[in-house]
Amino acid sequence: MSGTDDRYMAEALALARQAAEAGEVPVGAVVVRDGVIVGRGHNQPVTSGDPTAHAEIVALREAARALGNYRLTDCTLYVTLEPCAMCAQAALHARLSRVVYGAPEPRTGAAGSVVDLFAQPLLNAHTAVQGGVLATAARDLLRAFFAQRRAQRRAQAQPLRDDALRTPASAFHAVWQRAAAWGIAAAASHTAAMPDGLRLHWLDLGPADATLPWLCLHGPMAWWPQWGPWLPPRVAAGDRCLVPDLIGFGQSDKPKKPAWHTPQRHAAVLSDWLDTLAVGPCRVALAPGAEWLLPALRARLGERIRAEVAVPAPDLLPPAAQWLDAPFPDRGHRAGPRALGAAAA
Repeated sequence: MSGTDDRYMAEALALARQAAEAGEVPVGAVVVRDGVIVGRGHNQPVTSGDPTAHAEIVALREAARALGNYRLTDCTLYVTLEPCAMCAQAALHARLSRVVYGAPEPRTGAAGSVVDLFAQPLLNAHTAVQGGVLATAARDLLRAFFAQRRAQRRAQAQPLRDDALRTPASAFHAVWQRAAAWGIAAAASHTAAMPDGLRLHWLDLGPADATLPWLCLHGPMAWWPQWGPWLPPRVAAGDRCLVPDLIGFGQSDKPKKPAWHTPQRHAAVLSDWLDTLAVGPCRVALAPGAEWLLPALRARLGERIRAEVAVPAPDLLPPAAQWLDAPFPDRGHRAGPRALGAAAA
């Protein structure tokens, strides 16, 4: 059946290319009965938001609808990549007569690479398996896809300066869970490299065209979540709130030496950042202890600062809250709090 298998595997490869064009891992599948394709599918878990939407599952579902029966006896599944355990078990439940795949999957393959579910007698399996059909074409398609993805990631990567540290993103998971209770979604979170190569993180909440947005400056021992309880009422009132993590704090990059942290340098970073966002006149909201930065910020922004408001401590989260320590896992990450704590004292 080599010629027949090649022909139907070529159909599955065409579907795999459609998956790649949609940004999905390029795997395609077809279900054939009596020489007719009765089900087609390609990987779509990302675009469909469905973790079960592997190419095989999509093709099996379409075939079952076409034949009016979930048991697909006398059918053959052609798939470009060795099925995973989920898809192998689905093939067994469907009572397929054959499964033909292209490239082996050494990490998750359940047709012999990692485990062979089709060979388990306790599963009452009666599905024959054949691998290696057009395997080179399937493997080349996968390799090209992942090579392109790696190239895109390298192009988008923001390298870290040798004299700085960056807290892993995993350290902030608990914070974002709390942010949901304040109505703050991760979509409001942004990070960009400043002219000196250090990444600045900030929240941008509320309408972009709001007049006189708030520039919210956290205290010397805190970062953006300090503003959590204060923000929702302002956003509900139609205000725009820009909440940066100063360099050295929170989700921003952290220079290793306290000497980096001068008011003039922080003011310059904030000025460049506001220019990038095309922010004109604004109001400055100051957490307790943030007053140390105000003279340098006035010197940089001049008349762009239309008002300054000192926010009372009870309206904000206290810097001593245990989970606010998340960005500062060791002494090296705490150069900013050490420097600014001394400056604000």
